[in-house]
Amino acid sequence: MPFALLHRDGADHVEVLTGDVVTVEKLADIPLRPGQPVLAVIPYRQVAERGFDCVDDGTPLECLLVRSVEKQPLSSFPPGDLTVRDGGFDISDDEYGAIVSRVLRDEIGHGEGANFVIHRTWTGTVDGDPLEAARAAFGRLLAAEKGTYWTFLVHTGTRTLVGATPERHVSVADGITMMNPISGTFRNGSGSLLDFLRDPKEIEELYMVLDEELKMMATVAEHGGQVAGPYLKEMAHLTHTEYLLAGRGSLDVRDVLRETMFAPTVTGSPIENAFRVIARHEQRGRRYYAGVLALLDHDDTGRQTLDAPILIRTAEITPDGTLRIPVGATLVRHSTPAGEIAETHTKAAGILSAFTSPVRGTAPLSPPSPSSEAQAILAARNDDLARFWLDSRSPGALSVPSLAGRTAVIVDGEDTFTAMLAHQLKALGLTVSRIPWSAPVPAADLVVVGPGPGDPGDLTDPKMAALHELVRSLLSSGRPFFAVCLGQQILASVLGLTLHRRDSPYQGLARDVNLFGTVRRVGFYSSFAATAPAGSGTVPTPYGPVELAADPADGLVHALRAATFAGVQFHPESVLSRDGVDVLRSLLPPLLTNVISPSMNG
Repeated sequence: MPFALLHRDGADHVEVLTGDVVTVEKLADIPLRPGQPVLAVIPYRQVAERGFDCVDDGTPLECLLVRSVEKQPLSSFPPGDLTVRDGGFDISDDEYGAIVSRVLRDEIGHGEGANFVIHRTWTGTVDGDPLEAARAAFGRLLAAEKGTYWTFLVHTGTRTLVGATPERHVSVADGITMMNPISGTFRNGSGSLLDFLRDPKEIEELYMVLDEELKMMATVAEHGGQVAGPYLKEMAHLTHTEYLLAGRGSLDVRDVLRETMFAPTVTGSPIENAFRVIARHEQRGRRYYAGVLALLDHDDTGRQTLDAPILIRTAEITPDGTLRIPVGATLVRHSTPAGEIAETHTKAAGILSAFTSPVRGTAPLSPPSPSSEAQAILAARNDDLARFWLDSRSPGALSVPSLAGRTAVIVDGEDTFTAMLAHQLKALGLTVSRIPWSAPVPAADLVVVGPGPGDPGDLTDPKMAALHELVRSLLSSGRPFFAVCLGQQILASVLGLTLHRRDSPYQGLARDVNLFGTVRRVGFYSSFAATAPAGSGTVPTPYGPVELAADPADGLVHALRAATFAGVQFHPESVLSRDGVDVLRSLLPPLLTNVISPSMNG
């Protein structure tokens, strides 16, 4: 009989779900009707629904149609005895380190993204009945782990998953959608927690996944996500840092699942290119690793609900007793092969302890509350972040009279930062739509040539060729437009400026820069920039004089502007851009001074 055991954070009981299992092809096919909860086990390969790359290993999307739910005390699930033998990683430390080096050099170093998660799998064999081994491990996890979002065992009849995941991917309740970006891994007792909290790599890693999940929230919540945190996520063996995001939404919960496949904490950023990079370098399927376990239901008023943790810190046990524990490390510009190898060992040890450590007689005490110094270090992380995403405000509070009622279309270069940018432009009073780079550009008062990954000089890439043609057309016609990151690089190239690959990628980096006489704190995600050998000032171009704001140290262009266009190399919409909204309020109104908008004049 298929069943599931679920212990949710803070509960004093285990939910025992039983029912029948069906296999479906797509998320939209998950049966969802009032009165029957559904527990869906969603594999990584499901991301193909979004048109994203993956190695298709055929792992099925299985759904437990719940017929009964019982609550049983924790004491009903004692830790049991089990034996694991013949264990080790499927690829060696040297092989994994070589992959890390290639991703850092060929992907992050070439502008393909800010961070990528590369996984490997610890495999072994459990002795005896595999299902009894899973029950024993579930009891051990209940006894030993603290701070988990879900501790669970799912048996579909043909496969068994058991784990203790720390991370909510997405939930929907009372019309509120929530996400929970978590990053940074500290092995308790291995050193100084305060040093971990001050580590630039760990800080930037969390900022980047925060930005990426804000992109998702901007898609599934009506006004984007509001940020709370950061907090410490303390578990029995590991400590992480996290934020919480919340926003009101009305999408079908299956659409919420689809639009948030999958968490950047287990894939990378920007999300679409992360899947390409993963497929290119891992060259094998991920089965359920980085997928989600999703409980879909309805509340007493008939509204849909969703609770979906990420499938990490999860072991899969096959009917022949093979034990698989996949783990990954997040690669960023500060990463080293040795550091990321160590992180995979740390993460594997966390779940392996449930299978290999001696059974404890009593559960461990909860970790002590973080010290006042630790709390102060965490709170200081928000000092230079964008208040746009941290604060609530009344409708219209940021509206700019000269922008109110105008229309804008954002051309997406395969980076859903454009969804965040859309929310900012709407807050300024614009009516905004988004289109992919391959679509015709409709009439609008303002065109925004948006960000995206890749080499802006590679005209053999259909996306780059199309965006170059779009920018040339906008310049020739005199239509007002604004360019961001990749858009700025292409604009600079068309204007005749030389593009330069940065010696060190600016991925997830916040800086104070001088923009036309005003110092602004902004966030960069780029590996390329235009050069201005003479520094800031006005330069002649085939399309007239253009004013540049360049870095005095290296001559790289942060922004440019003229009568009908402007561009920025950074991301004003990023949570790293403390002054991003002010930059938009400064640069956009002059572009529309002479525009007569049909939307405003009937």
